[in-house]
Amino acid sequence: METFFRYALALLISTVAGFQFVQVITRYVFETPVMGLEEVSIIPIMWLYILGSVNASREDTQIRANVLEIFLDTEKARRLLMVISESLSIIISAWLTWWAWDYFRYAFKVWKETPTLYLPTFIYECSLFLGLLLMTLYVCMHLYKNLRVLFKDGAALNASIGHDYPETTEVAEFQVLTEKQEGNRHD
Repeated sequence: METFFRYALALLISTVAGFQFVQVITRYVFETPVMGLEEVSIIPIMWLYILGSVNASREDTQIRANVLEIFLDTEKARRLLMVISESLSIIISAWLTWWAWDYFRYAFKVWKETPTLYLPTFIYECSLFLGLLLMTLYVCMHLYKNLRVLFKDGAALNASIGHDYPETTEVAEFQVLTEKQEGNRHD
């Protein structure tokens, strides 16, 4: 599956970049835009966006604001937080998938076409439903894995986690400020 996403996403982004290159050259160099290129380019753009989101769900690398993890001291507490987070994600993504299913059925029934090239818009409109369905399935898979680890290795997860913070310039500045404040207190 990783190979599929690697090549599919590379092909889609190359196609989008190629379309943009052609559009810029024809529009600004030859002063003659290619009619219908926007209609064609929406297809790889939509699939790139949706498949990129599916890939992030597959790899479990979505952008998250894991602020609560800072305050948790055990791996068990972190896994429990992930289970709660993924349960909420399943509810939301299932709801969005249901809406996308309704839109999928509507798009199939109406079968619209693009205005210039008469391409069926269903080609890219179906990507939303298929992508959300796959994202929901991947979130279910990650929830299952976390539940399995939580119940299988429950006692082993009670060990305390050390909070190692990355060494950044901000951390260094805070250390300097803390040392200055402690030095001022002793004077």
